[in-house]
Amino acid sequence: MRVSTLFTKTLKNAPSDEVAKNAQLLIRAGFVYKEMAGAYVYLPLGLRVLENIKQIVREEMNAIDSNELIMTSLQRKEVWEKTTRWSDDVVDVWFKTRLKDDTEVGLGWSHEEPIVEMMKNYVHSYRDLPVSLYQFQTKMRNELRAKSGIMRGREFVMKDMYSFHATKDDLDAYYERSIEAYKRIYDRLGIGDDTYVTFASGGAFTKFSHEFQTICEAGEDIIYLHRAKNIAINEEVIDEAIVELGITKDELEQVKTAEVGNIFNFGTQKTDEMDLYYTDKDGVKQSLYLGSYGVGVTRVMGVIAEKLSDDKGLVWPEAIAPYKVYLVSIGNVAEQADELYETLQKAGITVLYDDRNERPGAKFADAELMGIPYRVTMSERLLSESKLEFTVRNSGETVLLTLDELLDKIA
Repeated sequence: MRVSTLFTKTLKNAPSDEVAKNAQLLIRAGFVYKEMAGAYVYLPLGLRVLENIKQIVREEMNAIDSNELIMTSLQRKEVWEKTTRWSDDVVDVWFKTRLKDDTEVGLGWSHEEPIVEMMKNYVHSYRDLPVSLYQFQTKMRNELRAKSGIMRGREFVMKDMYSFHATKDDLDAYYERSIEAYKRIYDRLGIGDDTYVTFASGGAFTKFSHEFQTICEAGEDIIYLHRAKNIAINEEVIDEAIVELGITKDELEQVKTAEVGNIFNFGTQKTDEMDLYYTDKDGVKQSLYLGSYGVGVTRVMGVIAEKLSDDKGLVWPEAIAPYKVYLVSIGNVAEQADELYETLQKAGITVLYDDRNERPGAKFADAELMGIPYRVTMSERLLSESKLEFTVRNSGETVLLTLDELLDKIA
């Protein structure tokens, strides 16, 4: 992509009403546009990051034998009434509306009830189990506060997965496989070292759950951490959890975190409430076991923007950056820069090519603000030496390389 044809430009200042660092940077760098508090447009650069995050999540979900689908955002009132979660007294984040025929419907904040209802058409016998399904879906939650940029949205993208099992042991085993898959996701996203599997309350879902909490000063959660034992407990369940785990509060370190994922073991509660059963090999009706597993795709993007940025701008991990290389041309080298652009693309390297008639400082500043992992600079002086300037965004290290050396380094 040429910067001259890229939709949206960088800004010197973020909107005055935007207080969250992640959103300020993403707006200034041209990744998102703020529609209103808690609702953002993902512009071409931002969409590329989201799609890269989704692909990592997709690969790890596929690796544990889950199947991708996409469900509806419109949800039926009567389905949720079966578990009492239609009531605002039970779930207080609903967006509800009415169809033209006066039917009351909800805009999906989660999908447990609808997918259990759907599975009545697909699960009848033990031969139909286990089943795991996941989706990337825009969720709608009427949050009271939305001041954390894309880390807390009223409209956001989430990966939610649901697994159905014939036995508790089978669900428990899949639950552990999912935990390991989530760890791989956060490792690949570049935040694995600061992300902990955390014992937490189930909230509107179930009594207890596990959250994936990333240490982040801009986060809204407090967890208690035992690094040596790799134990993390959400503040809201600390008194109950330390008894169960056989530790004391004095052993734990208090840290601020942002939740980037969660998983819930519903047992048979949800399926029993909704009359979803299967027939075992002896023809006897049995309860199904349900697990639910979420990753906040847009939220994790915000956490990464918040954690890994510096005073110059965003610093994307290579795996999710919108482009791998930011190519800068300086002076009368357009023809040679065009050739290098084509060469890099043919080598399978994604390139954002700054072909504008701009001063070098402005190009370098945009490269740093956007957080592209590597900057390659071509100038008349460098060409005379058959060299290219190669700069690593996260370290600032700069070296001179030949084209072959560059390709060996980044291809």
